[in-house]
Amino acid sequence: MLKLRQIHHIAIIASDYEVSKKFYCDVLGFELQSEVYRDARDSWMANLAINGHYQIELFSFPSPPARTSRPEACGLRHLAFSVDDIEASVAFLTTAGVECEPVRVDEHTGKKFTFFSDPDDLPLELYEID
Repeated sequence: MLKLRQIHHIAIIASDYEVSKKFYCDVLGFELQSEVYRDARDSWMANLAINGHYQIELFSFPSPPARTSRPEACGLRHLAFSVDDIEASVAFLTTAGVECEPVRVDEHTGKKFTFFSDPDDLPLELYEID
């Protein structure tokens, strides 16, 4: 059996790199660990971290093709983040101009969750943990 240790990172290609970098860093609170321009690809790449742990590679590429992400398209369905207080998190996002779906309760775990989108309409989830 393959012995995976953990998810290393998630790669996201942004249609507007600066807008997405600002969203992930200034709104969601990721820390910009490093950033490099790759001249041969005309592409920026940023490494973003939560609590010091590298999680997201954010890319820019010239004219990336659009990808259908909803409803229920094949592929990555959404990216979920755990939070301690979902109501406070939703209030913060709303104040930052981010629209969230109504908070729901997971019928299997009893935990609260909601969805919202990044600047490219990538579906993101907040999931309350104890």
